[in-house]
Amino acid sequence: MSARIEDAGDRVIVWNGNTARRGALSPALYDCIAQAMELAQERRIRAVILSSDGPFFCAGGDLNVLIERRTLSEAERSAKIEDLHDLVRAIRACPVPVIGAIKGGAAGAGASLALACDFIVAEQGVNFTAAYVKAGLVPDAGLTASLARLLPRPLAMEMCLLARPVSSDRLSHLGAVNAVVPVDDVLPEAHRIADALAIGPRDAIGVIRGMVAAAYDQSEAAQLDLERDAMAHAAGGTEAAEGIAAFLEKRKPRFAS
Repeated sequence: MSARIEDAGDRVIVWNGNTARRGALSPALYDCIAQAMELAQERRIRAVILSSDGPFFCAGGDLNVLIERRTLSEAERSAKIEDLHDLVRAIRACPVPVIGAIKGGAAGAGASLALACDFIVAEQGVNFTAAYVKAGLVPDAGLTASLARLLPRPLAMEMCLLARPVSSDRLSHLGAVNAVVPVDDVLPEAHRIADALAIGPRDAIGVIRGMVAAAYDQSEAAQLDLERDAMAHAAGGTEAAEGIAAFLEKRKPRFAS
């Protein structure tokens, strides 16, 4: 099985199982991620985890498939890439946080998927690689956007132009990875993050997620307007009523699912 989805109560886990090709992208993985984003619309879901059954998270596009696509027109190739970009857009638009549990490493579009996540837990010493240039190709799936948001420009250039791998440890030092842990603790750490999200205010978390994403792309004036409107709405909601009451009463809040 090249991919599967696990409905785990208050979270959804997507398992990339294309182990024969180091987790290369597959139609099944596309379908599973799309299904997970649909399930995330349900109020019981508080997080989505992207992980892998095999030892490597995702090696990106299958070069054999790219060879086959050379016979297509440029417009047809563009449509195929757009299918991948729709997945990235869906991850970005997900109403709940997406957690990447990265074992073995991530390369090409696999690195794009990993870096599109809101939280990244990675195995110690594994590499994130943008090797497109070695094949005479260019990054896709939002990789340049993610690198520009997360890393200094010289390092983004080093990854993209020289195809030098960057370790999870170095990315953690730069603040681009949340946690670097032994391989056996990658998924448990992702679940610990999901546990923390599960007891939080779902609506407020979703709004904050969108606000932070918007801040990268718009002016401070527009962001201030967004924060004003979002805060005015949140302050009148049931989550704020419970959260403020819990704070004043010195107890843990009990947010509805």
